[in-house]
Amino acid sequence: MRISERFNLSISQSLLEFVDVDLDRDAPFFIDPRALHDLDSEWAEECVALVQDFFREVLSKISSGNDERAKSLLRILREPNETHLGLSRAQPRGHGLGDNSSVKVWEALSESEAVRSGLLEDLEDTILMIPGISNDIVSDITTNIIRRPLIEFTRESCQYHGIPMTPGVSSGALWNPLSHGWETRFVELPIVESRKLLLVPKSIVRKRLEYSPEDYYNNFILEALREIELNANSALVELLKSGDKRVTKTSLKKKYGTGKAVITRLTREHPEVLDKYRAAKRDNPARCLSNETLVQGDVTRLPDWEVLLSAVLEIEPGRAGADAYHRAVESLFQALFYPSLVNPIRESRIHEGRKRIDIKFTNAASTGFFWRINTHHRVPAGYIVIECKNYSEDISNPELDQLVGRFSPTRGRLGLLVFRHADNSDVCVERCRDAFHDDRGWILPLDDDDLKNLVEERKLNPNSSTYQLLEDRFAEVVS
Repeated sequence: MRISERFNLSISQSLLEFVDVDLDRDAPFFIDPRALHDLDSEWAEECVALVQDFFREVLSKISSGNDERAKSLLRILREPNETHLGLSRAQPRGHGLGDNSSVKVWEALSESEAVRSGLLEDLEDTILMIPGISNDIVSDITTNIIRRPLIEFTRESCQYHGIPMTPGVSSGALWNPLSHGWETRFVELPIVESRKLLLVPKSIVRKRLEYSPEDYYNNFILEALREIELNANSALVELLKSGDKRVTKTSLKKKYGTGKAVITRLTREHPEVLDKYRAAKRDNPARCLSNETLVQGDVTRLPDWEVLLSAVLEIEPGRAGADAYHRAVESLFQALFYPSLVNPIRESRIHEGRKRIDIKFTNAASTGFFWRINTHHRVPAGYIVIECKNYSEDISNPELDQLVGRFSPTRGRLGLLVFRHADNSDVCVERCRDAFHDDRGWILPLDDDDLKNLVEERKLNPNSSTYQLLEDRFAEVVS
């Protein structure tokens, strides 16, 4: 039974910001610390800061010989069954952190040349060079460290979806970056069969971690060694009939060896290769898992586009339907724009509560329209601000001014103004164009017909993130 079924949410994975896990077994996904780096949001930044603070504290204690302090910090780590993520096939029990695992992690770190030489910078580096550290262990460690933000995410999601929570629940160990230590509090959390439940944003889970020792060794270290051997015209160089020279990976592995100890040694000798690997991962972030992957083939949990669109179009324009319209647009956009836009925040308050943003999405795009907006057009768009106007009359300048007032350098300066209709759509676009030419931001107006066209686009190209209608509307506004 999935979370949505247990709590009668009547919505599928496509409309949920968290992983809709099966409560009777673990889902084969991992929390990837690299995904936290790739996600440009305040929540993710808090998570990254926690992970970095914990990891650096442990490394500093090991490096300074304070083994007991390092052990005490690691000893708190445990298998986080509350998330129902991992490799177990039956009851959640985890294949990552278990009994004595913290001691094994300490031993691996304390004996590693990568630690002594200062090669490790982030937790994800351990999977490249530390023996015994694998996807599940890195995921488990990350989950423990970011438990506080996960609790906050769980609380907000439960409040929005009406999932009951129990007060006075022990939080489990929470990392405190001020004291550089662990603490425990009493919090509100959902309880299922006497067990705590932590919801996890679907934007930070992966089927495998982005950092991979096989990928690093085969595609970066060996490629660097190949160039060295070719330049030296060594005995490993083979002359082909075409006159070209080659060095095979098989011969390189035979000469240099394999395994994490070899990776560490070669990285010490050629640290620029690790820099290149980190830069490649930073510049080419992995895409969030699709809803199709998250539901593991259960097509009944994929978007029903006609239902989502009808929920918007059938609302009568006017103030009475404003809240229903807001929620219907949010549901449609969550399915329509994922995985480019993730983690919607509803009714976000700014300026000490004096203003409110209807919906704010985090821009996690690595391809397509929302990616090009950031990278090619240089539009500040870490967040996409959305205002919903269920008006029976045309949109005019006050509505545009309201949306512009939600922009900022940190939140972003791209917004979608969603409304019912315009008697003269050209005038609406012209007003948005005026805002652009006055350097007040980028506003893309979308009416009911535009929403229909966006849905048709997605139905024809379900895996596309191009959104040609948005591309065309953007071009109109900036012309």
